[in-house]
Amino acid sequence: MSIDIKKELGQAKVEQRIVYESGNEMAAYAAHQINYHVMGYFPISPSTEVAQFLDLMKSNGQHDIVLIPADGEHGSAGICYGASTAGGRVFNATSANGYLYMLEQMPVQSGTRFPMVMNLVCRSVSGPLNIHGDHSDLYYALNTGWPIVMCRDPQAVYDMNIIALKLAEDPEVRLPVLVASDGYFTSHQKRRVQTFAHREDVHAFIGEKPQGFPDTLDRNNPITVGPYMNEPDYINNCYQQSMAMYNAEGVYDRIRQEYAELTGRDYPILELYRMEDAEVAVFLMNSASEIIKDVVDQLREKGIKAGSIAPNIIRPFPAKQIAEALQHVKAITVGDRADSYGGHGGNMVNEIKAALFTHGNRDTLVISRIYGLGGKDFYAEDGHNLFQFAIDAVQSGKVEVPFDYYGHTPGDPLKAPKRVLTPMKYEDLKTGLITVTPDESTGKLNVRIPPLRALTKKPKRIAPGHGACPGCGIFSGLELFFKGIEGDIVSIFHTGCAMVVTTGYPYSAHKATYIHNLFQNGAATLSGVVEMFWERKRRGELDHLGLKDDFTFVMITGDGGMDIGMGPAIGAALRNHKMIILEYDNEGYMNTGAQLSYSTPMGHRTSTSNVGKHQGGKVFHHKDTAQIMAATHIPYVFTGSEAYPQDLVKKAAKAQWYAQNEGLVYGKILIACPLNWLSDDQEGSNIVGAAVDSCFFPLYEVEHGVTSITYNPEDKSKKIPLSDWLKTMGKTKHMTKPEYEGSLKSFETEVERRWNMLKAKHENAYL
Repeated sequence: MSIDIKKELGQAKVEQRIVYESGNEMAAYAAHQINYHVMGYFPISPSTEVAQFLDLMKSNGQHDIVLIPADGEHGSAGICYGASTAGGRVFNATSANGYLYMLEQMPVQSGTRFPMVMNLVCRSVSGPLNIHGDHSDLYYALNTGWPIVMCRDPQAVYDMNIIALKLAEDPEVRLPVLVASDGYFTSHQKRRVQTFAHREDVHAFIGEKPQGFPDTLDRNNPITVGPYMNEPDYINNCYQQSMAMYNAEGVYDRIRQEYAELTGRDYPILELYRMEDAEVAVFLMNSASEIIKDVVDQLREKGIKAGSIAPNIIRPFPAKQIAEALQHVKAITVGDRADSYGGHGGNMVNEIKAALFTHGNRDTLVISRIYGLGGKDFYAEDGHNLFQFAIDAVQSGKVEVPFDYYGHTPGDPLKAPKRVLTPMKYEDLKTGLITVTPDESTGKLNVRIPPLRALTKKPKRIAPGHGACPGCGIFSGLELFFKGIEGDIVSIFHTGCAMVVTTGYPYSAHKATYIHNLFQNGAATLSGVVEMFWERKRRGELDHLGLKDDFTFVMITGDGGMDIGMGPAIGAALRNHKMIILEYDNEGYMNTGAQLSYSTPMGHRTSTSNVGKHQGGKVFHHKDTAQIMAATHIPYVFTGSEAYPQDLVKKAAKAQWYAQNEGLVYGKILIACPLNWLSDDQEGSNIVGAAVDSCFFPLYEVEHGVTSITYNPEDKSKKIPLSDWLKTMGKTKHMTKPEYEGSLKSFETEVERRWNMLKAKHENAYL
């Protein structure tokens, strides 16, 4: 056994150990060994695990990184930028639309020359929404001024994360560096990985943080960061940045050789496989580049001189090296895992063509194929097909189809999506059993609802057959709310569990018109729909539809949507569009694996607020979105719970009246998430009821600025200790233990403070 291990570790000059981990785990492992100062983060699949693993290690005291949960990816990028200006080492991880959301921050980071390291766990950019791996997010990074290194497997993720920091901080570079790996193919698949056995060896390699560079915490040398800059200074700044980028190639080459000497693992600028005498070749990046090597071997056995090229760095682009590698190659197929729409090929093929042209190679035939989008698997047989394109070109002396997609299928009219749900009848939706009338003396609304059993015949707005977890409280809560809505609705759903489990092409569980846009932008999107409705109605363009009543426009948000989407929601509220925003509060980002959100209460366990010897769950209090929205002075704000159904249905009826007659309404309902609350499936209604009776989640409404508590457990002698509610869930049972007494006391104090403030507002209309 010892002989095998020694052979495995090669000629390394430092002690190493072998682990069996995924790409995300290795990114976190490298970060914890480096012991960065700060990580600003926001969860998005498939990169979310990086922060989760770091938080778990933090709870066990394995590193000192300050992990800052942001309100969205744009905020996380701002946190990282601010931290980097302050002179420390900074780390982040993101994917896909999250990267695009922070995109405008990326050139600021590089243009002002503040180093950091960010892992881009590559994923499809929507729409439509797809969470699997391709390079469509990576290609947006090409023009941001960040050097980009590539990772074909978890071993490379670990090694490149260590190399990247040394590259970023080199005096000849001083740029932030992106470490790119393939989502799910690399991020979640476990492989055998060699690591430094001792953190001090990692520190010895990366060195001390370089001194002599300005930062915003040097009181003796105050600086201005990011000034307004005119010509010719701006072009000079860009030139210097460009030179630093090109310097990164030589610096990377030097660092990777140092790393190879130390560890026995080498990452040359180009990974050339059997290219010495190759006549046909395939160019692929990251995970697929390993599969193609087997194909090369199989073709070589048949006498075909095949080879493959995979870059370990694509910014700066290794143009000269690629041209040299292809100087004797007759034809190459370039596989791009993303399209540059309208560019007759993906980014890599067009850069390779430019490299060949620039360096005098006009003979190599180049074939462009877009492959593997949306996580479509790449197999050896696909590699053979890519090689066949090159072989055919050599035999015919020309490229018959220079650009095409590979792996797509033609449409089949017989398989076109068909409606499986009959549209709901207006007469069934407009029961006439609910009446809402303004009370001129009080300025409030009087609502009459029938016994709830009378509303059971009302059609459900969401069909059975969705993919929610057993015991999920989202749809029982939403359907109860919708019982109070009469007539037709148009809904938009933020990204989250409710959205994901009800829409899976070609099917949808939504019986009414449904829209989905980006996570943060639902309120703005629905605002546009609302205003278009009223304007088209004013112009008479909707008369042919025979609308008997106006639509009720509803946005459903949850799973942290009122963190990343708070800005647009406040904007919509201040504009006072005639619509309802309904938040289902499951106290976390449950759709990405139960990370903490700002609605997660203090002390609660999540995958990014772990419980251990050095940490006892979330360390700050939950956000009161209902009170925040009440401060925008919209006509109506309410909270509700399925544990008190009559109260919720009445509030839904009020919400509809205000949304159709006065302006924006905001509602918040607490819903159970048994999977991540670690509770029994059938106990959801009881648990959210206990949250109300403990005064953690009080039921009230704010009507034209006047607060009314609609259910007071104290008046009914039903108030329970907060700890009784906490004992009902596995995620909070630890809070009742003596070692977490401080956290529990702080939580109890805050809940009581907010309850007393609410009672004061109930008693005084001017508060």
